[in-house]
Amino acid sequence: MFGKNVVKYADVLVAAHAARDADRFHEALQGLAKTTPRSAPEQVGAALTRIAPVLASIPFGIGSSLAQLAGGMAGESGEIEAILPVLTTRAIEVLAAAEQFRQLVGDDDQLPDPEDEAAIGPVLASLPPEHRLAGEAWFTANDWVQPVLFLSQRHDVRAALPQRAELTAAVAAAAEYFDAAQWLHGLLQVLDDETLLVVARASGRAFRVTIAGIGDNFQLHTLLAAALPAEVLPGSAPSPAEVAAASTGGMDVPGGISGNFNLADADGAWIWNEGRPADIPHLDGVRVAVVDPAPYTRSWNVGRAYPLMIPSVQVTAELPAAEAAALLARIKPAAG
Repeated sequence: MFGKNVVKYADVLVAAHAARDADRFHEALQGLAKTTPRSAPEQVGAALTRIAPVLASIPFGIGSSLAQLAGGMAGESGEIEAILPVLTTRAIEVLAAAEQFRQLVGDDDQLPDPEDEAAIGPVLASLPPEHRLAGEAWFTANDWVQPVLFLSQRHDVRAALPQRAELTAAVAAAAEYFDAAQWLHGLLQVLDDETLLVVARASGRAFRVTIAGIGDNFQLHTLLAAALPAEVLPGSAPSPAEVAAASTGGMDVPGGISGNFNLADADGAWIWNEGRPADIPHLDGVRVAVVDPAPYTRSWNVGRAYPLMIPSVQVTAELPAAEAAALLARIKPAAG
């Protein structure tokens, strides 16, 4: 098979799948993985178009490696149109089938670890034929959800994600059992191109901020501190290393990341760093965050939850003084 390009390997894979030739199928998988990095994006896109029908119908067990490879090919090439709908549909299907297995077992304490490869054979052998697909789903759900998780760290993928409501419901129900579902559930709550009004209570100044790609409020805290004028913020500005950890640099900072102020919503309730921007309530249709002095010292170790997601926090305008004063008059004191 030496010398084949990525499209030819896709054709070999399709033929091997049709012939039920496991050895040739595995060789084609390896060929696709090796040739994708040196192939033009349009070639990878053509290969993904060829393998999409296989991915749509292949059993969960033998198809899990193909799903992960397809996600990697799409991410590396930027060619997502042919494969994203299939990956999303199969992620929903595998989680539904895994839920059938959970109900079949009946007792969560008796559920096998979905990452325990040694348990796969005995568990599947113990199931009647009509339930084996559900058993395969239980042990491969993370593998099928992971490509959607990987790709959805991109802004354009989140904007184009098909069946978003169905996928959100599926990962929410499965988040307790599968790590990939838990992380994807959080990612599907990410706000993109969202307006946030930020009020610096002590100065009375207020700012219109546009945020995107923020995984949690720890990250929001650091990037707000970097974006807002230093004179309106309590404490010191974040260091370049802290900003890098919250954006696109190394995620860890020696000594940790410091929080130099407190955030509250318009009703005075604290905006906890453990939450997400989507948790911040609206006031007249716009989320409002109020900056107050920190009541105690805070620090955390990791700058962002999703390593590949590119965040954005941009101050687009400062509100006129009269408008800021009117907004501040409607905001309740921070809870003690």
